[in-house]
Amino acid sequence: MRTEKEKMLAGELYNPLDEQLSAERLTARLLLAALNETREDETAERTSLLRELLPNAGEGLWLQPPFYCDYGYNIKLGEKVFFNFNCVVLDVTLVTIGSRTLFGPNVQVYTATHPMNYKERAAGLEYAKPITVGEDVWIGGSVVICPGVNIGDRSVIGAGSVVTKDIPADVFAAGNPCKVIRSLLTS
Repeated sequence: MRTEKEKMLAGELYNPLDEQLSAERLTARLLLAALNETREDETAERTSLLRELLPNAGEGLWLQPPFYCDYGYNIKLGEKVFFNFNCVVLDVTLVTIGSRTLFGPNVQVYTATHPMNYKERAAGLEYAKPITVGEDVWIGGSVVICPGVNIGDRSVIGAGSVVTKDIPADVFAAGNPCKVIRSLLTS
């Protein structure tokens, strides 16, 4: 029989109130509380907390607190990723972010979702879909990235957009729902 964590990571319906998952979220919350209370001049403490919270982060991570996530270990970051103030990453399953990608303030990244069937929702079950953001992407402030979305390399997502579907590489996309506005390739 599979554990609730195994089901969660596989994108299957699982019980988020499972004892192991609840303990892991509590560990992340305690690390986040400590991280979000650090001052900019406390670089050694901040670096240590980030390594523990985000063990799959590349070098040069720049994160402006406050920052929030569910587990931390499901976030895979390339090098020199930047998160501005008040970003939220619901990393119920894998969130992969390429190198040199920039997140504006208040960006929300949601892998977690709930069943459309009310009986499954009433039973407290949920599931997740992975998110991938490519390299050299710029995500504007207050963007919401929905479960299962992929954003291609070098694209720019306009502030306030709600990204519900995949966005290709090398485009500017914006809106609710987010759609491609124009190519960023020069001729």
